[in-house]
Amino acid sequence: MTNQKENEISQLLIELYEKTSAWEHAVVKESGLSPAQMHAVEIVGHHEKLRMKELANKMGITTGTLTVMVDRLEKKGLVNREPHPTDRRSYIIVLTDLGREHFHEHDHMHNLLTTKLTAPFKGDEIDRLKVYLERLVHQF
Repeated sequence: MTNQKENEISQLLIELYEKTSAWEHAVVKESGLSPAQMHAVEIVGHHEKLRMKELANKMGITTGTLTVMVDRLEKKGLVNREPHPTDRRSYIIVLTDLGREHFHEHDHMHNLLTTKLTAPFKGDEIDRLKVYLERLVHQF
């Protein structure tokens, strides 16, 4: 049985997720992309080139699901698949010029959100928050 603190943390995580999800949907709405598609663009933008499997792992989805998503992103002119230089079974996903425009715009919005969310924290609290978030991300 969970204790009271775990219940409180659970509720806070749910509320944070719902608020960030609502924000994300509102920001992405005008782009014509789903939040997941936009996050794929953003992840590739931060890494410049990623194998399909690496991108799927970073998104927490299967390579099959990612294949469908990348097909759609290719049709929209946002990404290209390039053959991997040393592994002929693998493809690298890269952003097109249009994809880079979407990336920079969305990344800017995420930076504004991060500035807003971290405003109540001071000095080493931000450093600790980063450490805690890294731990949480690595739990999955």
